[in-house]
Amino acid sequence: MKTVFMVAEKPSLAQSIAKILSRGNMSSHKGLNGACSVHEYTGSFMGQSVHFKMTSVCGHVMTLDFIGKYNNWDKVDPAELFSKAPTEKKEANPKLTMVKFLQVEGRGCDHVVLWLDCDKEGENICFEVLDAVLPVMNKPRGTERTIYRAKFSSITDTDICNAMNSLGEPNHNEALSVDARQELDLRIGCAFTRFQTKYFQGKYGNLDSSLISFGPCQTPTLGFCVERHDKIQSFKPETYWVLQAKVNHEKESSLTLEWDRVRVFDREIAQMFLNITKMERDTKVESVSKKEKAKQRPLALNTVEMLKVASSALGMGPQHAMQIAERLYTQGYISYPRTETTHYPENFDLKASLRQQTNNPYWAETVKALLSEGINRPRKGHDAGDHPPITPMRAATEAELGGDGWRLYEYITRHFIATVCADCKYLQTTISFIIGPEHFTCVGKMIISPGFTEIMPWQSIPLEENLPKCEKGDVFPLSEVKLLEKQTNPPDYLTEAELITLMEKHGIGTDASIPVHINNICQRNYVTVENGRRLKPTNLGIVLVHGYYKIDAELVLPTIRSAVEKQLNLIAQGKANYHQVLEHTLDIFKRKFHYFVDSIAGMDELMEVSFSPLAATGKPLSRCGKCHRFMKYIQAKPSRLHCSHCDETYSLPQNGTIKLYKELRCPLDDFELVLWSSGSRGKSYPLCPYCYNHPPFRDMKKGMGCNECTHPTCQHSLSMLGIGQCVECENGVLVLDPTSGPKWKMACNKCNDLVELKHAAMRHPMHRGGQGKRQGRGRGKGRRPGGRPNPKKPKDKMAALAAYFV
Repeated sequence: MKTVFMVAEKPSLAQSIAKILSRGNMSSHKGLNGACSVHEYTGSFMGQSVHFKMTSVCGHVMTLDFIGKYNNWDKVDPAELFSKAPTEKKEANPKLTMVKFLQVEGRGCDHVVLWLDCDKEGENICFEVLDAVLPVMNKPRGTERTIYRAKFSSITDTDICNAMNSLGEPNHNEALSVDARQELDLRIGCAFTRFQTKYFQGKYGNLDSSLISFGPCQTPTLGFCVERHDKIQSFKPETYWVLQAKVNHEKESSLTLEWDRVRVFDREIAQMFLNITKMERDTKVESVSKKEKAKQRPLALNTVEMLKVASSALGMGPQHAMQIAERLYTQGYISYPRTETTHYPENFDLKASLRQQTNNPYWAETVKALLSEGINRPRKGHDAGDHPPITPMRAATEAELGGDGWRLYEYITRHFIATVCADCKYLQTTISFIIGPEHFTCVGKMIISPGFTEIMPWQSIPLEENLPKCEKGDVFPLSEVKLLEKQTNPPDYLTEAELITLMEKHGIGTDASIPVHINNICQRNYVTVENGRRLKPTNLGIVLVHGYYKIDAELVLPTIRSAVEKQLNLIAQGKANYHQVLEHTLDIFKRKFHYFVDSIAGMDELMEVSFSPLAATGKPLSRCGKCHRFMKYIQAKPSRLHCSHCDETYSLPQNGTIKLYKELRCPLDDFELVLWSSGSRGKSYPLCPYCYNHPPFRDMKKGMGCNECTHPTCQHSLSMLGIGQCVECENGVLVLDPTSGPKWKMACNKCNDLVELKHAAMRHPMHRGGQGKRQGRGRGKGRRPGGRPNPKKPKDKMAALAAYFV
């Protein structure tokens, strides 16, 4: 019997698909990586009985990176990254050993069916899976076909079975377009990021960003935010005047009229109009018009619109909203959430999707009425040829989904129902008045039929003032005519929804990557999210954008990235050559990079106005081994030490606290040691600032503390404080923390494994009080209460402890 190997994008997706295709008749077990399950069953494939094996990956199997030596920031000129530095595909998550897992499960299989997400990224992952499994599959006989691609947009029985019955082939051109984007973003982003990070962090101490990153999409995204900030800062309010009139139309009731001129900016002219109209006691009706109008029901929902509403109405950031939407999709509640399409296919069964919503108390009445009276055809939107619009695929309750999951699902469902409702119809009445030579108007609206606004009440027409019943020539007494002085207001900071609109309009990113780019500028401390999810640029974000404008505006304007996106789309369509697009684009950015490096003084002039030089930042902490003067500890990210006398900066480990370590010195370079700690309950270790940045021995790498130092006799080194092999990881060593007594701690110098020993006396030479009398055996993670060995932990660990503690 032949074996068909099937691969989905996520474990939950694999389980759902296998359950549908096997009709629940399957066996399941965990794979060797512990993250992905394998579901097996027997069924029919291409007219013959076969054994099915269904499993998944966890997103991308591979990631693109430079080969080893080109990842060393200190030894590689960033300019080399554009062409000279070779790249390689590495496992995206080495801990998952995904390639080995796929090969073990796919070995000896005869066919492979790819159930990856149906977008460009999904096509790219298809070929990553094929690269892993084709070498271990059975060789095809003659022209026998072995590779199949399933196309689907939702996790429903109908959609999955239809996909299985109409298998196609993976699209190599779309996969290539993703490869091109990855390589361009890697080479361009890393070159600019490395250069400007090293340049500015070597000069300024309060930048408060661990990475001063540049990205071909990220930087124009930031540019939109700073452009709005600049408009706000340069805005000069202007005073203007508005004429306002009120008329009495009922007892104790007045009607406010709007001036047809709207406003004037000259006070004397405004005063003239006031004087003319004030002379009148009555106003005459010049005309009355009534017009039936309609507010159109919404277009079907695509990704960009969903993200905009999630931010503006639900208060969810774009990336958070996308994560929730993906979870709802994999659980089968909604269709695929990454789509540019706002038009339902002609064969889309709208009524079947509606019927699933007949029991929900929030909209059951509306849905039943639609089904009995007949639905309206949705408006004709844009068909991008990718996936149908985002649609609810099965009923759900608030108890099932909870929190943000329910709120997003509720919006998607209400939006879907609204697309098949009638338009909202209302009667608009406009009455024109004349007061002397000036014309005034008032407008009223009355709902005729609420249509879709019943299901989307926030879209309902706001009712105006009650208008009097009147005809042309009617006269009403004036109760008041006055002049209002007002000022023009500056625009507000961009909301996430407005930013998404700008990115879509200018072709920056894709529906899948837009949330990532917005999240990046927040993570890099270039913008902060204020009330109303408005994006306010930080000082650093503003200076960077102004600097790019000063040197080369195309680095921040959306035009060049938009042109690159068009080229990438041509690769996906098979209309452009992958290598030519890559070579041409990299050549453009390489020239821009060299010009940027030569002109960096222009950006530096802006930086020095906004940020403090290293020498003026931080507090004295430890002595330099070269000049023996105090170095300053700069706490702002990335934390580091700076010697202003030697003009040297030394990196430190991040995400912890740093303090002086007993004024002890490194025997190799005479630098005072500092102690890094992750907190009272975490691990800590001493380090020499110089050795941490310049490894003294061949077997040491940059970024190693004393707990990894191989000095044979130093009292702080691994040789003196190492206890034994870590039981949690393969390469780590448990190292004593000499500052932790009397509740002694040992921590792995590779992973986060931590061992505490209570009431132990130590005979180690580092502990001066270790010659005291015996106080009882130590007890840590490797021993149960009462001193009995834990059978799950190796005995050699306890033997190692016994050698040091009594």
